[in-house]
Amino acid sequence: MGPNENILKGKWREIKGEVQKAWGKLTDDELEQTKGDMKAIGGLIQQRYGEAQEKQSQKLADIFKRFESKKDEAVAGMKKSLKR
Repeated sequence: MGPNENILKGKWREIKGEVQKAWGKLTDDELEQTKGDMKAIGGLIQQRYGEAQEKQSQKLADIFKRFESKKDEAVAGMKKSLKR
């Protein structure tokens, strides 16, 4: 497994952790089955909690946005280190 895969897997674990903090009824196995697809995660949340899609979609999008900027920083750092 290369460094890119390790970073992505690490970020996915962090995202799953945040999603589970927000919606504790979701299991690790259920989240793994979504493969990080935000729509699939939203469907799980709606099934478990019966929350309106708009409400949970915004909260979920906020979680993903926080990690998107972290991912971009990590990729930029890797590119910089590869150029050396």
